[in-house]
Amino acid sequence: MNYERLRIPDVVLFTPKRIDDARGFFSETFRQDAFDAAVGPSTFVQDNHSYSEDAGIIRGLHFQRPPHAQGKLVRVVRGAILDVAVDIRVGSPTYGQHVTAMLSVQNWQQLWVPVGFAHGYCTLAPKTEVIYKTSNYYSPADDLGLAFNDPALAIEWPVVADAARISDRDRHHPRLEELQQCFRFGEPTMQS
Repeated sequence: MNYERLRIPDVVLFTPKRIDDARGFFSETFRQDAFDAAVGPSTFVQDNHSYSEDAGIIRGLHFQRPPHAQGKLVRVVRGAILDVAVDIRVGSPTYGQHVTAMLSVQNWQQLWVPVGFAHGYCTLAPKTEVIYKTSNYYSPADDLGLAFNDPALAIEWPVVADAARISDRDRHHPRLEELQQCFRFGEPTMQS
């Protein structure tokens, strides 16, 4: 499994090897030892599966606050997404900055979004399915969000923000300047 650190080096793009032949393909999509070598020890406790009927659907930007903060390993098994991770760690040299990656069934890449980042994506194809592992269980009481269209973030979504298909909940998340400060850069975080 190959990997590369993105402009914000805590966010890592993985490319699992895939063996194709006339029958189809085989791929090791996750190896704990390879993952730990790239990002450090982590344990995953939950897998989530999301389906979006149309292109142009934005989900996010989401995160969970401590003690239920989550790291996420995101991959696409059908369709394609523009995946976004925003650094929300107070004191980080990249606080408020984001990185993006296009994940698709064709490129077979996966994005590691660590604790301390808000995460979201926009579907680029109809009938897109996203699967992601999380390093902590879902906690409704700790589920928070960041405004996907905050001008301070300068995210170039592939759809016009006013025309984006997004949940009512996601339309009402606070902007970065109003965000509850849950993470501090340099403080130890549990990935699990």
